[in-house]
Amino acid sequence: MPVSSFISNFARSLINSMLEATNKFVKTKLKLMFRDERGVLEPQSDLLSTALAVIGFSVLAALMSQAYLGYEDRSFAMENYESASLLADTLAASPALKAECSGMLSAAALDKLSGPEGIKEREKLFTAFSGNYLFLIEIRTEDELWQWRIEPSNTEPDSFSEGREKVAASVPVVIELNPAESVPGTLTVVLYKTAWK
Repeated sequence: MPVSSFISNFARSLINSMLEATNKFVKTKLKLMFRDERGVLEPQSDLLSTALAVIGFSVLAALMSQAYLGYEDRSFAMENYESASLLADTLAASPALKAECSGMLSAAALDKLSGPEGIKEREKLFTAFSGNYLFLIEIRTEDELWQWRIEPSNTEPDSFSEGREKVAASVPVVIELNPAESVPGTLTVVLYKTAWK
């Protein structure tokens, strides 16, 4: 029996010493792994830098698309403001809007052109311009007591809806209300975007 107890004590001490050595080795390796900044921080810093690059690219793409869409929205106004301005100047000098004696716009002519009885006069006024331009004329006195809106008769009902893209240009005018009274005002041409015919 003493031999077997010696062997069991020896085996027990050998196993204990192996467990201690393994425990010591594992603890040392774990301490080294947690203290080694390359092993812990490198994958996280790669993820962080990749995430920042993706976010930066997304923000850049969004800014560029907004800039393009903004330019596209404003391109109609930039391209057609000069046309609207020329139309306003031409209409301010049009004989169809003028009073007989003076060079001022006639309130009576504006009443007729903007009313339901002025269909032929409106057709004559608008046929002088290209059919590719869809526009209306707004004339108002400076104090806004008098206002006229002249639209072409041969347009679709929703041609001048508020949601459509448009550009406007105004010129100052003098409006003869009657032979004894004239007031300052503005003539505005509102040019709407349309497909070329």
